[in-house]
Amino acid sequence: MGVSGPIRVVVAKPGLDGHDRGAKVIARALRDAGMEVIYTGLHQTPEQVVDTAIQEDADAIGLSILSGAHMTLFAKVVELLKERDAADITVFGGGIIPEADIAPLKALGVAAIFTPGTPTGDVVEWVTANVATAV
Repeated sequence: MGVSGPIRVVVAKPGLDGHDRGAKVIARALRDAGMEVIYTGLHQTPEQVVDTAIQEDADAIGLSILSGAHMTLFAKVVELLKERDAADITVFGGGIIPEADIAPLKALGVAAIFTPGTPTGDVVEWVTANVATAV
């Protein structure tokens, strides 16, 4: 079926992490690439993130987590999307995530993980290629 119109991405900072520079850089890069971006701001609960994604008819959720709570927070977002019959929303993320945690996150349903130093162009390219075809 594919996405009609611009890809809509919710960029979120779940949990208590107060560092949002990376999330804002990614949000701007996606916006500059022609996507519609909804940035939720800091300290969002997984429930708030999922509510926003559903209300905004998002195609994807990009989570930024630097606090070390990535296993819990990513899992909860994916679980809530399934519960709300919105598992078609692609979840990807980035932040300080150990290499050993990437495969388990993908097994939970997180489509991609971007670690520090990933060029913004790579994130834009991945979202364009994978979200447009996933819906």
